[in-house]
Amino acid sequence: MRISELFGRGRPVFSFEFFPPKTDEAASSMLATVRDLGEMLQPDFVSVTYGAGGSTRGRTVELVSRIQSELGLTTMAHLTCVGHTKDELGSILDRLASRGIRNVLALRGDVPGGGKFAPTPGGFAHASDLAAFVREKKRFCVGGACYPEKHPESPSAEDDLSWAKHKVASGAEFLITQLFFDSEDYFRFVERAQEAGITVPIVPGIMPITSVSQIERFTQMCGARIPEELRVRLKRFEDDPSIVMAIGIEHAIRQCRRLLEAGAPGVHFYTLNKSHATRSILAAVKAL
Repeated sequence: MRISELFGRGRPVFSFEFFPPKTDEAASSMLATVRDLGEMLQPDFVSVTYGAGGSTRGRTVELVSRIQSELGLTTMAHLTCVGHTKDELGSILDRLASRGIRNVLALRGDVPGGGKFAPTPGGFAHASDLAAFVREKKRFCVGGACYPEKHPESPSAEDDLSWAKHKVASGAEFLITQLFFDSEDYFRFVERAQEAGITVPIVPGIMPITSVSQIERFTQMCGARIPEELRVRLKRFEDDPSIVMAIGIEHAIRQCRRLLEAGAPGVHFYTLNKSHATRSILAAVKAL
């Protein structure tokens, strides 16, 4: 099923995101997690990120194929511009299509190990270029990313929003946000996007906090802000993982409820390949 067809049916669209493990053993464990979440919570779709390099890139195609064929879940493959020519990207899309995958999240991607992005000769410089290329194939529903607190490399929120609009004009049929922890940031972004003429669904991306050090690394990389009250609570108990997880789950439940009550089209969960926190949050949200 094309993901764009899931929206506008009178109920929220829930989805889970996983990353491709580096080993066969870890991949089997990840599939068990997907099966666990799928059987209990019945997500509308599952996505798999695109590895920064090496064997994990091939695993993205393998995993979305197995999740869809073995578990019966609609899947979406992430695809990035990093390290690929146009012809190579075309070959990957052909492989996805041959395996029945019909949804792609088109991303510019980040350079492995950090550093400044530079387009591969014969490749693409922007996610919007990739989105247009995928759209030309006519076999895929194209999604894109957006940033309620702006992309770290954007000079301003206005510049960042203009790129989101260009991405939609290039073929993105829905957008998924970068993680954020203050729902008001999402609402302000959606209002600005709609004023700019963006009409596609904008799905909030939620990452359950399970570790203080981990979430600090993520927020430093993507520029997301942790509200001061939440930061203080987390710091107070950072040496007690069980309390940190409880705080993270509680915050995410309140966040999801606020988002959905205010009309968000669904929630996309960054699972970090773990099931407990996501399962607890979505079960609580669906119980409303």
